[in-house]
Amino acid sequence: MSDVATPLPLPIGPLSTASMPDESPRHSTGREALFSGLVTGSGLIVLVLLGAIILMLAFGAWPAFKAFGIAFLWTPVWDSVNDTYGAGIMVYGTLLSSVLALVISVPLSIGVAYFLTEILPAAFRRPIGVVIQLLAAIPSIIYGMWGFFVLAPWLAEHFILDVADAAAGIPGLNKVLDYGSGNSVFTAGLVLAVMILPLITAMFVEILGATPVVLKESVYGLGATRFEVIRDVAIPYGRRAMVGAVMLGLGRALGETMAVVFIIGNATRLSPNLFAQGSTIASTIANEFAEAGFGTMKLAALLGLGLTLFIISFIVLAASRMLVAPRAAS
Repeated sequence: MSDVATPLPLPIGPLSTASMPDESPRHSTGREALFSGLVTGSGLIVLVLLGAIILMLAFGAWPAFKAFGIAFLWTPVWDSVNDTYGAGIMVYGTLLSSVLALVISVPLSIGVAYFLTEILPAAFRRPIGVVIQLLAAIPSIIYGMWGFFVLAPWLAEHFILDVADAAAGIPGLNKVLDYGSGNSVFTAGLVLAVMILPLITAMFVEILGATPVVLKESVYGLGATRFEVIRDVAIPYGRRAMVGAVMLGLGRALGETMAVVFIIGNATRLSPNLFAQGSTIASTIANEFAEAGFGTMKLAALLGLGLTLFIISFIVLAASRMLVAPRAAS
């Protein structure tokens, strides 16, 4: 019997290189060109759509900017009777309600996210997390109806009057927290906070979950409390990603329409009072677009509002990119 090992036979079938047909270079090049063309076309479609939207808003709003100048962006006048328009009131209401929403929702989102990732037992994290995420699936008009029929009357009866009474004797604060109605900028900000809460919370959960366990355990080992761990370890570690999450929530709040239409009061006047009625860019467009005839100054002003909202959203996006961009080491 020979000690020389018998060589193994070459595999036959799908794994055999001998059985695989030679691919034509021309065929491969054609498929690569087709794929490259599809990808390039997809990117160009997005740019074309964005450019078309910008041009439509710019050309439609040109009569308003021609008549009122660049001051249209901050002029606090909206007078349909005298055909005089400015976006100042709507810009103020949009920014104020959105900032209120962030002030309310961001601390709550951090607390809920930390509760889900660090305190709640693992068996309950997924069910409660799903319940919180379901808030994002509720249509905005449902939030508006809830705010109009439930939240606004309750605030008018149990909250606004008490707060206004407490602030009545404090100069300056009595202008911000004056007597008002349930349908107000404050109510709109509160509803927007509920709407963006699940979005920001879901991102915060992922960010806090990505914090290295060894860092947290090291700080716990030094005697730090849970508050100190989240303040000095978790938040600094995911600060840039958290800024992106907050800006994403702000973008959602800036463009919200139907819920705000129900509860902000839709009053075209400027007031420092949080409990006063107001309006936003989106709510004004939704309320008055049907009344604006083609070729009228009012239609041009409404399109100018849309262009203004686009500019604000672009500024928010640019600011978020600057805040989350990695900084060069000094």
